[in-house]
Amino acid sequence: MTTYGANDMVLDNWGLVDRWTADEKITSYGPSGIGFVNFGTVNVLQVNAPIETFGQGARGFNVYAGTVHSAEFERIVTHADGAVGIQVSQSVGEIRVHRGVETYGGTGNSLVKGVVVKLAAIGLSLKPGASARRIDIAGGLITHGEAVGPLELNGIVDSFQVTNGFAVTGGGFENI
Repeated sequence: MTTYGANDMVLDNWGLVDRWTADEKITSYGPSGIGFVNFGTVNVLQVNAPIETFGQGARGFNVYAGTVHSAEFERIVTHADGAVGIQVSQSVGEIRVHRGVETYGGTGNSLVKGVVVKLAAIGLSLKPGASARRIDIAGGLITHGEAVGPLELNGIVDSFQVTNGFAVTGGGFENI
């Protein structure tokens, strides 16, 4: 599944989903696009192929509202300024990534809930008020943007594990 337009969401939930499985690659080329965005409730989300975005401010996985009880991903990669890998603004259950989260970009504009804001292309961002029961990322959190850290943790995580570590190729950890 591929989208090309501005603000396009490849997979987008506004309701109640028991189980959602995606077996093919999810790709977004538009600015402020999102691979998977949630505004409702998802019990189980399983993405068995990479999510990859190429637009400024595009995000791989985003929980704006509602909750996702269990989310499992093969890999998440973003390519642009302001393009966050995983952004969580609410309470979620478990998030698992098998082959890492990687971002290629610095700070740039992104449309967030109808407002243009500056975001850094952080690998994993938990916003104030967000929480997670468990986050497990195999393959590391890797950022390539100038002065972009891999982790912004302004929420609460009960259990957090990253295997193969953190890597910053653009210089500096921020918001850790």
